[in-house]
Amino acid sequence: MANLRDRLKIIQEQKKNEVNNREALQAPDYSTLTDKGWIVCGFQVLKRDVFTDSPFKSKTALPPALPIIVSDLAGRKLPEHSGFLFFDLETTGLSGGAGTIAFLAAFGRIVKRGSVKKLRITQYLLLDYPGECDFLDVVLKEFIEGSVIVTYNGKCFDSQILKTRCLMNRIPPPVYLHADLLHPARRLWKNVIQDCSQASIETRILGLDRSGDIPGALAPEIWFEFIKTGSTDRLTGICDHNASDISGLASILAAMVSVAEDPFGAKYDYDAGRLALYWRTFCRRHEYDDLQKTSDKLLRYTAQKKIQSLPKIKAALFRALAIDCERKQKDAALALEYVKKGLQLTDAGEVWQNDFERRKERLEKKLAVKNTVAS
Repeated sequence: MANLRDRLKIIQEQKKNEVNNREALQAPDYSTLTDKGWIVCGFQVLKRDVFTDSPFKSKTALPPALPIIVSDLAGRKLPEHSGFLFFDLETTGLSGGAGTIAFLAAFGRIVKRGSVKKLRITQYLLLDYPGECDFLDVVLKEFIEGSVIVTYNGKCFDSQILKTRCLMNRIPPPVYLHADLLHPARRLWKNVIQDCSQASIETRILGLDRSGDIPGALAPEIWFEFIKTGSTDRLTGICDHNASDISGLASILAAMVSVAEDPFGAKYDYDAGRLALYWRTFCRRHEYDDLQKTSDKLLRYTAQKKIQSLPKIKAALFRALAIDCERKQKDAALALEYVKKGLQLTDAGEVWQNDFERRKERLEKKLAVKNTVAS
């Protein structure tokens, strides 16, 4: 019986022969797809381009506060809008693993079409397993050096799937700057809508219409159905879903840009209290001195309005304001006012109540001494 090394050698030779003779393999009938704009771009791989309106309505330059919203951009030079590459995969499984492959990849980039800026969505569709090497080849060519790859939960899923498939095919995986919008979205909207799936953000925050859309969870079933029957009826639907995910991803980033540009007049509702606290911490940690004034203004702004925040977030907000008033502005009386507002948050918990009680006692003594000296 041959040993393991010999058996592996035989398998490698068989794979090599399959690659050399793949033109002889029976190609699927994809005429129904080519009639809908898909073109052949490799062995058992199709490609199409879809153009939609650009969601970026602001000026070309991105706001300097954007890294506060999307922290993956911190410490780096911000790109132009065209420097973002929106990326999404549809796969044969939803939990990863070596047996899961990507059969559909989509990339979105802001381009100029005539005198108008558009979002160009380029998709690559794998028709069967033997075409995976060609599929990976065309997909990897999209990762242009210098681009910022934008995903939604891509650090945990899409990028891991791509890396695994590259390693399984002995191809070096791409290296790129990755901006994942999942955690920024949770920071802005988790307390507003609880469910921070991409679809929920698009429909409930941005007001996008995804009615009639095929759920991405059905993608594996639909591709396997296509492999078995050759029917493209539902496959075209999941391709449209994939393109809509790219368009929605770009819209989510555009919404984050709008909040970074003007957190006081943003079009979309968001957790202002949580952002104010994070803005304050971020400026101190990364020494963003130019944005510190906006941080102070945002803290006061959120304190003066009825904000949608958890009690503990509100308590942290009033505590931060009290500290800044006492230490920066040297205004113990105003600091005491914020402490008293914090004491009204009885549902914030005993720890916060004790903290505010101690601050109240100390500030009252401080003011009493000051009044005695003044008199």
